[in-house]
Amino acid sequence: MRHTSLFPAIAAFTCACLLWVHPARSNNIQVTNPTLTGNTGTSALVQFDLSWENSWRGGGVSNWDAAWVFVKYRPNGGGWQHVLLSNTGHTAPAGSIMDMGLLIPGGGTPYDPTANPVVGTFIRRSIDGSGTFALTGVQLRWNYGTQGLAYNDIAQVQVFAIEMIAVLQGAFAIGSGGTESFAFTLTTINTGNTTVAPAGTGSLGGQAGGYPTGQAAPNILWPNGFNAFNCMKYEVSQQGYVDFLNTLTYTQQVTRTTNAPSSAAGTGALTSGNADRSAIDIQIPGVAATIPAVYACNLNGNAVYGEAADGMDLGCNWLSWGDLSAYLDWSGLRPMTELEFEKACRGSIAAVANEYVWGTTSVATSAYTLNAAGTSNEGIATNYGTTLGNATYAATVGVIGGPMRVGIFAANGSNSGRVTAGATYYGIMQMGDNLFERPVTIMNIEGRSFTGVHGNGTLNAAGDQDASSWPASGTAMGSGMRGGTWPFPDLWMRVSERNNAGYNVSTRERNFGGRGVRSAP
Repeated sequence: MRHTSLFPAIAAFTCACLLWVHPARSNNIQVTNPTLTGNTGTSALVQFDLSWENSWRGGGVSNWDAAWVFVKYRPNGGGWQHVLLSNTGHTAPAGSIMDMGLLIPGGGTPYDPTANPVVGTFIRRSIDGSGTFALTGVQLRWNYGTQGLAYNDIAQVQVFAIEMIAVLQGAFAIGSGGTESFAFTLTTINTGNTTVAPAGTGSLGGQAGGYPTGQAAPNILWPNGFNAFNCMKYEVSQQGYVDFLNTLTYTQQVTRTTNAPSSAAGTGALTSGNADRSAIDIQIPGVAATIPAVYACNLNGNAVYGEAADGMDLGCNWLSWGDLSAYLDWSGLRPMTELEFEKACRGSIAAVANEYVWGTTSVATSAYTLNAAGTSNEGIATNYGTTLGNATYAATVGVIGGPMRVGIFAANGSNSGRVTAGATYYGIMQMGDNLFERPVTIMNIEGRSFTGVHGNGTLNAAGDQDASSWPASGTAMGSGMRGGTWPFPDLWMRVSERNNAGYNVSTRERNFGGRGVRSAP
């Protein structure tokens, strides 16, 4: 099974010397050697090298993985802001292709530097292949003049990369015909037009249409899963959330953490203490805090940061809906819908009644133990299932006491494919276990009003997402939960289980995490 990055790669440089690099802290996806070159007085090229292991294009389902790359800059005397890229003038090294990511999905609205800017780009293989994918001299054109900048105004630039997986366009089954709680009636979604009422007989069972039988139709822009989209391969990791926090203002950090420090001495974290393997904390507790605060992972709470076992690769728990949606807006991504969740799990094949995300009804049941706990190589030491689906849930979590490293099952030496890796049809990791996913629901008017607009890379002054039609940060109305989680039993991990599909809780909880998607260019 394919196994790649653990959290977003990040590299940065100062424009004063163009040499300083903040190294990518990831096992395999890496952004290195960043620089700013080709200055014209109104534009420049953000240049860097990019690589990740176990990349692919083609194979069993003919899809591919990609890096979603976006850029932030800091002006002299100011805070971090999002780079809006040009729609032309980029350099994709040999063997690669770029798909520019416009703010407005669907391709029906042309590029506009203000109304419909490029907020990032997908970089992927241009031909079929697999293995390590290493690119030298990637160049992204930045027309900084359109953002009101002169070249000498630019103090620093950071390049971020998140691994994504393509979910292909086409019909799919929603619901399984099994005994899952509140499951959709088995329906074939065979069109991207969400106004088409289910009727007749679908090729994958049930009726066929643009939304599930028995449900109210969402708005016509609601992403129902038929059209192609790209999904984060992993849940947001703890290091991914740290990188996010460290580009926010202090006011925004206060909103996005539980107990941020005051301007005097103080400590702060995503939650109060490192409960349930939560590892995010202020980098220098007990010392007069820098404002904005500097966050880091520190799983063992010993005030020594940057240690190998500090939990950077663990799934990030204790995320409220507001936290997750802010991270997605900041990244230029968006929330998935619950139909996209089932499509990403099941793919284009017929549903299996009561199936888990790996396509069978079998699951490992013995408690795991870990080796190299908290490190980038955290792995299953005992009770890895060699024929059953592996997952982090109540029966297997044992004394571990929280979420595990993202992608942990695919990395095991006994892994033999999709089932033992606990992977979806497309190769997405831990979609049904570890931490709850947080999709937009079709159950209520707030969820059905979602239009699938992408994040613009910018939060409001308070630190909340400001994307139109997304479920509100404060109330979470329109959001829900799908998949299972480490303290819950296995029945919650079934693809079509909808017991909490419309549960719009807005608080932080120990088993809340999530990931984002992006409509295909």
